[in-house]
Amino acid sequence: MGGAAEDQLLSFEEISKHNKKFDCWIIISGKVYDVTPFLDDHPGGDEILLMATAKDATDDFDDVNHSEEAVGMLKSYHIGNVDTSTLPGKHQYNQTAADGSAQKRKSAPKSLEVFQFLVPLLIVGIAYALYHYSREN
Repeated sequence: MGGAAEDQLLSFEEISKHNKKFDCWIIISGKVYDVTPFLDDHPGGDEILLMATAKDATDDFDDVNHSEEAVGMLKSYHIGNVDTSTLPGKHQYNQTAADGSAQKRKSAPKSLEVFQFLVPLLIVGIAYALYHYSREN
């Protein structure tokens, strides 16, 4: 998409009016998307997208861990940018998401990865010890 849609600055008030199944706009990372044509095809159902209207849906979108393909699809629905001065609160956007590329997801902390490995190992060890202890008695 070139030029006009990318330059169009939309107020939060205007964007919030588009919150119906036949007219659905969402805000993700400072960009405005008309996802009306995608409602019936959204894997999570149209209700998810409708719940993301009339607010900044950036966190909702990021929390789902969308694929690179899903993030790339956003480009075809881009209709403009939100006028951040009209947003009801302070918002900061991840520039990689605003550029339409996939966000780099934070990997699990090393301690969590170790914990996920050690708990099953500990369970197997306890089961093995109980098995041998019960055989001796």
